[in-house]
This record gives sequence, structure tokens and C-alpha cells, in this order.
Amino acid sequence: MKERIILIADNIRSAHNVGSFFRTAEGFSTGVILIGYTPRPKGLSDDDRLPYVQERAHKQIAKTALGAENTVNWMYFKTFQQAVRYLKNNGYKIYAIEQHKTAKSIQSLNIYKNKVALVVGSEIEGLSAEDIDSCEKIYEIPMSGKKESFNVSIAAGIALYLATTTKQD
Repeated sequence: MKERIILIADNIRSAHNVGSFFRTAEGFSTGVILIGYTPRPKGLSDDDRLPYVQERAHKQIAKTALGAENTVNWMYFKTFQQAVRYLKNNGYKIYAIEQHKTAKSIQSLNIYKNKVALVVGSEIEGLSAEDIDSCEKIYEIPMSGKKESFNVSIAAGIALYLATTTKQD
């Protein structure tokens, strides 16, 4: 991928969240990597899903993405570790967006001029311990309300906004 900032969606259930990732990524000129059972648009030559499964996922994603699924550069990997190997071989740092005891506030996110992949995980379980261990840094979004977390697509939007607008001196 040529983008300096990439959003990784690891085992996301909702095609509507995936559509939101594409639309947000398009707005910030970032790439997207989809992993595991995350719904994905059709179009990959090595897609092993049944045609009706491809079509259904594509339509659900497109409902929210509004065409961004056709313009954003994206890739698919079966496992998180495959994606990490690809990204590290291409000079990316991997940062988790996750509530974790060692997480720093996302307000301290400063990617400088690095190539960075920001990882969001499953809407229910978040990222696995193994996935978190593969990340160089962990950031969380401070909450002041009664809920424990933001919707994953909202969290991704906040992270991409901060990553793409932080001063890069």
C-alpha cells in the first residue's frame, strides 16, 4: 500500500462498521486492511467466499461507504500476524486503539513522519492479547460518559482524525 496511514479492522462483525471505515478512510486519504471474518467488498481475485456471500457483504458495506469501497486502497489478510508481517516489511509501525492497562491517551498520539497502521478490533472482545503484543504502542480514547467504549467505527474515526491532523514537524 502507498498510504502513510492505514486503518486495520481485525475481526469486525458489522458490514455497516466496515462501510463507515471505508468512508472515513476516504475522507482522510488513508488505506484499509481487513482481517479475519471482517466483511469485505467483492473484487479480490483470490476471494474464496461463495458469490452470494461476496455480493451480500458488498451491498451491506456499500450502503454505508457510499462508493468509498471502490476508491480506497484496501487489502485482506486471513490473520492479524500475516498483516503485521506485511506492514513491518513495508516500514509501518503498528499502533493499537484499545482500552488496556498500559494504554496511553490517544491525545498523546504523534506519528511524526512514520508510516503507521492503527488497529481496531472486534466490537465485543476488542483485540486479543497476542494482537496487542504485536503492536508497538497502545492508545485509548478517554471516556467521560457512563458507557465503557465508543462504537468501533467512531473510535477509528477519532484515531484517523488525530493521526492525520497532528502537526508533523
